[in-house]
Order: sequence, then C-alpha cells, then structure tokens
Amino acid sequence: MNKKFLLLFVMQLLFIASAFAQYPKMDKLLYGVAYYDEYMPYERLDKDVQMMKACGINVVRIAESTWSTEEPQDGVFDFTHIDRVLNAMQKAGIHVIIGTPTYAVPTWMVKKHPEILAITPSGQNQYGPRQNMDITNKDYRFYAERVIRKIMEHVKDNKAVIGYQVDNETKSYGTAGPNVQALFVNYMKAKYKTLDNINHIFGLDYWSNRINNWDDFPSMVNTINGSLSSEFAKFQRQLVTDYLAWQAAIVREYKRPDQFITQNFDLEWHGYSFGIQPDVDHFAAAKALDIAGIDIYHPSQDRLTGVEISFGGDVARSMKGGKNYLTIETEAQGFPQWVPYPGQLRLQAFSHLASGANMVSYWPWHSIHNSAETYWKGLLSHDFEPNPVYDEAKTIGKDFDRLSSKLINLKKKNDVAILFSNEALTGFKAFGFGWGVRTGYNDVLRQFYDGLYHMNVGCDFVDPTSKNIEDYKLLIVPLLYAAPDSLLKRLNTYVKNGGHIIYTFKSGFADENVKVRTTHQPGIIEEACGIYYSQFTEPSNVSLKADDWNLKPEDKKLNTWMELITPTTAKVLAYYDHPVWGKYAAITENTYGKGLATYIGSLTTSAVTDKLLADAVKKVGLWGADQQIAWPVITKQGVNQGGKTVHYYFNYSAKETNLTYPYNNGKELLSGDNVSKNSNLKLEPWAVKIIEVN
Repeated sequence: MNKKFLLLFVMQLLFIASAFAQYPKMDKLLYGVAYYDEYMPYERLDKDVQMMKACGINVVRIAESTWSTEEPQDGVFDFTHIDRVLNAMQKAGIHVIIGTPTYAVPTWMVKKHPEILAITPSGQNQYGPRQNMDITNKDYRFYAERVIRKIMEHVKDNKAVIGYQVDNETKSYGTAGPNVQALFVNYMKAKYKTLDNINHIFGLDYWSNRINNWDDFPSMVNTINGSLSSEFAKFQRQLVTDYLAWQAAIVREYKRPDQFITQNFDLEWHGYSFGIQPDVDHFAAAKALDIAGIDIYHPSQDRLTGVEISFGGDVARSMKGGKNYLTIETEAQGFPQWVPYPGQLRLQAFSHLASGANMVSYWPWHSIHNSAETYWKGLLSHDFEPNPVYDEAKTIGKDFDRLSSKLINLKKKNDVAILFSNEALTGFKAFGFGWGVRTGYNDVLRQFYDGLYHMNVGCDFVDPTSKNIEDYKLLIVPLLYAAPDSLLKRLNTYVKNGGHIIYTFKSGFADENVKVRTTHQPGIIEEACGIYYSQFTEPSNVSLKADDWNLKPEDKKLNTWMELITPTTAKVLAYYDHPVWGKYAAITENTYGKGLATYIGSLTTSAVTDKLLADAVKKVGLWGADQQIAWPVITKQGVNQGGKTVHYYFNYSAKETNLTYPYNNGKELLSGDNVSKNSNLKLEPWAVKIIEVN
C-alpha cells in the first residue's frame, strides 16, 4: 500500500470497526476460566468438564495462546484441540470464547521471517517470550490474518461460541525498527505538513536536532526531545488502536449477530494491576469492540483491599460509556503469596459484579506443569484435584446461577470522575519529578482514586475526548502536565458553570506537544484557580501549615515536589511551614463563576488528599449514608435490570464488623433474609452481603 494513503486507510478502518460495534444482549452472569487442552500432561478433558459443571463454570476461553499448535507449519492447520474442546463444551452446555492466537508467534514463522521479531530500543527481540513481534510487519500481518480467517471459518457456526477475543493484552511492545520509523515519518507529514512546523512546535533547534530534509528524519529511539518522544509514544498507541480495529474488522466479517467481540486490556503493572496503561489508549481502542474486557490481578491475603478490582472495573466500564464489561482474567490462586484466605475468593468475585462486570473468569483453570507460568497457579493446583479454592468457587458458581437475574447488567450512575490523559502521562514521564524519583503519574492518580474508594464514593473515568465531562459534579484532575488550550478552556468553563475541580501540581504546565507554556503557571487554568507561580522546588523538611485540619505531624509532611504559589483571588487552605517558603501557598481554593477550583501545589500524604476529597464531596452535596460507613467496609450500589437498587457491602478485613443498614427495607440476596431499615448488619471476616431494596 502506498504510504501516503496509510493514514486515510487506518481512519476508514477505525470508522468501519466502530460503526459496527454493538453491545451484546446478556441475560446470564458468566463464570469462567481459561482452558488449554494443549497444555495437559494427560487426557482429562471429560474430567475437566465434569469438574467445571460441578463448579458452576458456564464459559471457557480457549485458543488465544496456541498458534503453533493450530498452525504447526506454514499453511498447515490443525484445529484438533479447538474441536475437542468445542464439542465437549457444547455437549455440556458451557459457552466458549475463542481468542485469536496472534500474540505468540510460532517458530516456523520466525525462521522464515526473522524480521517479524520487533526491533526495540534494546535491539531486536529474540524468540521465546510472547509478544515479541512487530505488529506492523507486513509478513506478520499476512500470517495473522490468515490464521484468524481459518479459525473463524472453522468455528463461526458452532453454537457453543458466544464471542471472540482479539489478540491478548495488546500493546506495541516497544516496536521501533526502521519500518516503524518510516511509518512515524509519514504520520508526522500527515499531521504537521511541513518540517518548519515540526521544528518550531517541537523546539528542534536545541542541540542541532533541527530536521531540514524529510529524508534526514532521525530515529526516535534515542531522542532527547521530550515532545518528540511523547509524540512517538502517542503514535505507538495509535498502532495498537489500528491493530485491534484491523483484527476486529476481520472477525466481524464472520461472526454471527449473537456473538460479540472483546479484548482483554490490561493495566500498568506494579507487581499487580495498578494504573492507567501508558502503552494503550483504552478509550480509542475499545471503540472497535462490542464489549470491553479487562484483566485484573491484585494482592491477596492480608493485603486484599479490593481497590484494584474496583479501579480496573471502573476503567473498563468507562471505556464504553458506562456499559457493563467482562473481567476476562483474574487470579484464583496465582502467585504463591496470592493464595486466598477462606472467603476471599467469594469477596473478590462479587466485588467485580459490584463495579458492573457481567463476567468473572479465572486464569487459568489448571496449573501448568512447564515453562514460564508454572507457578502461577490456576483454580486447580498441579494435582488437578479439588482444593479449598475450587470448593469455594463452587459456591460462587451456584450463587451466580441463581442470582443472575438480580445481579447482571448492573447500571451505575456516578457524579464524580477522574480525568486521566495518556498524553499527560507520557509527557510527564519524559521529565518526571527529577533524577532518581520513582513516583509517577499513576502513583498520584491512585492516591486520589484510593481516597474516593475508601470513603465509598463511586467514580468514573473520563479522558480529553470524553463528551460527558460536564455531567459530573466533581472532577479530579491529577498531573494534567500536557494539554491543549482547548481542554484547559473547557475545564475553566466547567468550573464557571458550577463544577468543582481538584487539580494537582504540574497541571496546565505544557501544551499538547509537551512544550512548556510561556506564561505564568499553571497556564490557562490560573484563571479558574486564582493563583500563579513561576518557581518550584523539592521540599526538604517542609510541612503543611493547616492547623484547623486536625492532622498528625507526620500527615503534614511533604515530599518530592512543591510549587511556590501566589494567590490572586484564591483562598489559601494551607501554607508551607518553612522559614523561607512559608509565605507561599501550598493548597488553594477559588470561587470562579458558579463553581470551585481547588489546586494542590505539592505531593502530600494520603491523609491530606483524603481531607480535601471529603471536603469537596460534601460541598457538591454527595456526602450521604454510604460515607458514614468506615473502611474496611466498602459499599457499592447500582440499579439492576428489574429497576431495583442493589447495595453491596464488603468486609475487607479478618475481623467481624457491624453497621447500621441505612436504606429502605429489602432482601439480602445471598441468604434470602429480609433486612429492615436501620437494622444491624453483621459482616463476618472477608464477607459480602447484597441487599436488593424492595
């Protein structure tokens, strides 16, 4: 294809894919596992099906990891394992989700086309790990399309197949070889038209980085320009969006109207699922899908809080404008340190539902006996025998089955949102807080999300493309380091019209090209915030001076970053407690039009952000009965498909706790007991109660 038509082709592909995306009709909760007949050390398919049925498993995901089994040689296809599992599941009445196997390439392909292995900033990948290929490579795309079409032709009419997962936890994998660099040059030509524009916008006169001929456009692998590296990261995210849309369009040619297309997006990894994925634009990529999917892994045992389940669920639900989603992967046992205490598997499963999941599925069904994930244990251990986790899963399956009509398609309406930005994330990453500081964008975002979670305030996510930002009463805006003028003006208008925003430090600092604004900081939003500053530093023995906040001395400590703020119209909520910096504001609040803008100029403790969040929630009129319930009890709510409000109560602790149920009379769905308003509700350790209001 002529490269000058590449961008137009991609845009057309995205339009076609998103235009046909349609949310599937779902009338039963899905309870599932990933299943790999190919990995089994001996024949046991019938036994596995028998154990799945006993456990209440009603869906399995297959085929996404085994390209080399499905196509053992170039053009030679063997779907024996797919057929065996499909036939067995169909007989058992268990649904199947088929995954396209494109994230792990077979040996013959790499031998024939070694250039399929991605060239990254660390050099060319070697064969062995998954996700080692260049997703833009034309030969890889040829083979990927062929195997997808062959599988779709083979399985599309099987009644057990309810949906398809395209690829697996897709990212660009850092692909940055000469072909990718050439695509980037064409992308820059289409977007910026001339080199003069690029040189000016990105400040390329610095250190002789100026480009005077398109043929001289350098590789981005070693660029020292944070604006260019951020633009390249945006381009790499676009590669992911295009790639998933391309796969979805192929699958859509074959799928039946009653089948769906999904993808198992993952999150930034901090040893577990933690924050916004920097390598994928989830909102853009999800447009080509019928339903969003998410993989959520989290600490367990004494470290189980449920916050990662909630975070991942809120992100997934927000991807498709509040529609229900699928938890495609989560742990049953997982790492050795994650083997759950009794009761925790149930707590986790219903926590997913409380955020709007219509499916909970474990990775995998069976522990694997060889290779990299040998000790990431499944629902079954290596002996394949029933165990305490499997026995607990059986109780979940029974409850999912009998309560599906009450718990599926939970609709959630939140008045608080967090505005995140991939552009701000990667722009900030180029500079961070300074040398050696490991605190990043997601650390700051999670401090605010976790605060809302612990005070039982429901939360959605929006990004700069969202059309519904103005629908929220309270907007949390962490580290909006890079943003166009239009977005900042939109946020000013939001406040002027009555919204409440909480900004953190480093917001409004640079434009969409990560070029620092030449005005006072925080740039355009200083109008709504009523402040300005031109200096910032690292706090050394600096605390907050906010005596009326009733904070412990250790809670007032600041770290990493502080901006020396001068208020113009803003009210100062806290100053810096320091002999030199004490004249500057640390936290301010400004009335602007009908609304309020809070600005936090330093990295504070969670105790401070919790104080500010609680104050803001009260000011926008959202402090109610749920906020009287204290951690470790978490409560979530929504409206079920019968139009009734459902309240979930979770005890994330090893101690029994009691609370007063504050809502109208209802029925506790798990026990069937009636619950009266203002009655005592007892929660056993790691327990859950679900009350449907009459």
